[in-house]
Amino acid sequence: KLFFTDYGNAAKVERCDMDGMNRTWIVHSKIEQPTALALDLINKYVYWVDVYLDSVEVVDYQGRKRHTIIQGRQIRDLHGLAVFENYLYAVNSDNLSILQINRYNGTDVQALAKLDNAKEIRVYQKRIQTAVRSHACEVDPYGMPGGCSHICLLSSNYKARTCRCRTGFILGSDGKSCK
Repeated sequence: KLFFTDYGNAAKVERCDMDGMNRTWIVHSKIEQPTALALDLINKYVYWVDVYLDSVEVVDYQGRKRHTIIQGRQIRDLHGLAVFENYLYAVNSDNLSILQINRYNGTDVQALAKLDNAKEIRVYQKRIQTAVRSHACEVDPYGMPGGCSHICLLSSNYKARTCRCRTGFILGSDGKSCK
C-alpha cells in the first residue's frame, strides 16, 4: 500500500495500491493541513502531523481508532515524521531541533539535537526492515521486473502487478510491453 496526505480542497489522509488503484480516504474530517506521515508497519498504524491544528494524530490502516497523540504550541512547525519503538521523531523547523515524542504518552516530549537546516527525518534500523517475500514484480529470466518492459507496480497484493510505461510510451495490448 501507498499512504499519502493531501490538503488541497479537502484535507485528507489516503491510501491506495502501489499502482494507484483502490484509492481510499482513511481520514477526511477534523483535519486541516496534514504535512508529515509515518507508518507503524508492525501494528499497522498511520501517524500524521497537522501543522494548522498543531497536532500529531494516529489511526489504523482502515481509518479507525483515531486519537490525538499530542496537540499544542510545543509541536508547532513540525516537518518530517518517523516512528521507532515507543517514540515518534520529527523536525521542528521553528527552532531547528529534532523532537522525540512518546507515542503512547504525548506529555513526554524532548528536544534531542539542534540542526542547521532539515525538513525530513528517517529511522533506519535492521529490526524495522520487513522481510521481502516473493512478489509479482520480481525480475524474470530476461531481466524485466514482473515481465514488464518498463515499470512494474505491485497491485492489490504481492502476487498481483500492473505494468506501466515511461513518459512518451504507451502500453501494448499484451499489458507488458511499451511502444
